[in-house]
Amino acid sequence: MIKLVCFKCKKRYEFTEPVWRCSCGGILDLDFTPEFPIEKITTRKPTMWRYREAIPLPEDFPVISFDEGFTPMLEIEIENRKVWIKQEHLFQTGSYKDRGASVLMSYIKGIGIKQVVEDSSGNAGCAIAAYGAAGGIECNIYVPWDTSPAKLIQIESYGAHLNKIPGTRQDTANAVLHSAETTYYASHSWNPFFFHGTKTIAYEIIEQLGWNSPDAIILPVGNGTLLLGAYLGFNEMFQKGIIKTIPKIIGIQAENCAPLYDLFNSEISIQDSFSFDNSKIKKTIAEGIAIAEPIRGKQILEAVKASGGFFIKVSEKEIESSLKEILRKGYFIEPTSAAGIAGVKKYILQENNSKHETLVTVFTGHGLKAGVKIGEVIDN
Repeated sequence: MIKLVCFKCKKRYEFTEPVWRCSCGGILDLDFTPEFPIEKITTRKPTMWRYREAIPLPEDFPVISFDEGFTPMLEIEIENRKVWIKQEHLFQTGSYKDRGASVLMSYIKGIGIKQVVEDSSGNAGCAIAAYGAAGGIECNIYVPWDTSPAKLIQIESYGAHLNKIPGTRQDTANAVLHSAETTYYASHSWNPFFFHGTKTIAYEIIEQLGWNSPDAIILPVGNGTLLLGAYLGFNEMFQKGIIKTIPKIIGIQAENCAPLYDLFNSEISIQDSFSFDNSKIKKTIAEGIAIAEPIRGKQILEAVKASGGFFIKVSEKEIESSLKEILRKGYFIEPTSAAGIAGVKKYILQENNSKHETLVTVFTGHGLKAGVKIGEVIDN
């Protein structure tokens, strides 16, 4: 039986209760046991929903889907190494966030919610708005005032109501909480159903590698939507004996906004209570990971540590250089994706790095979402 469980106080809620946060203020996770009937999975349509028994929705729930998933995974040469790159920028709305939106909005539709709010630097807002449109769910999206114009147009084109908030990305996160007091919060960071969508990237990577785990997966991280989802997916397949090891998870942060990097490399124990230091935060071209106070920060740190991984931070110059390099290879990605590539380069060049590791990273979002910012980089 699926239950919502508070990470902090362990209070349990019924699956159908429309709660996105515990009464104690803690974040919620799901108590759910996935199944992987491999023989059935391999005969189904190549979408993320081929893993239906591993997705925490009853069989009679509606599925809001654009046949998302099973994006190509291509080998690209970086620093004279072959690196597998999952092409998540090719989704319906142009980012991997469609995975989470498909599961979360299907859940919302299934329990009868008609209206939601969400805050986003752009991509999650686009995904929630699109799947809301497909499911007949009214969406109110909160974004920072300086979000890429193409993302704003995309959100509004789906019929969502757009709320541009002055200030930082954190100011936007704070603003939406007021509305979330009366309207269900379809959050990609608070809501556990979103992570049970993004976890399917791990299933696909394993299947595309011949049911094997990579040695390391290198991911840009802000709120941890992709990183925690990937860790959840790899861990579920490890627990079921499908893979023998969980890959090292390497989190990439922009030097101008690297709260997780700083905490991971500080003397503070992950078990300790900690707060984020906003005094170091500056604007970064990688807007998708410009998160000063990630809600699931402790879980992100624990996941990276448990996998044997670590964090790398990259400068604005390194992000821009990596963006230009990838564009010249024919891949049109947004700057946040380029932060991941900059991190891959730093990881490969480390002295203790094995040349025989199977490495995977992700193109998280399409360049068409950030054309103006990409144009500025090219002109420099």
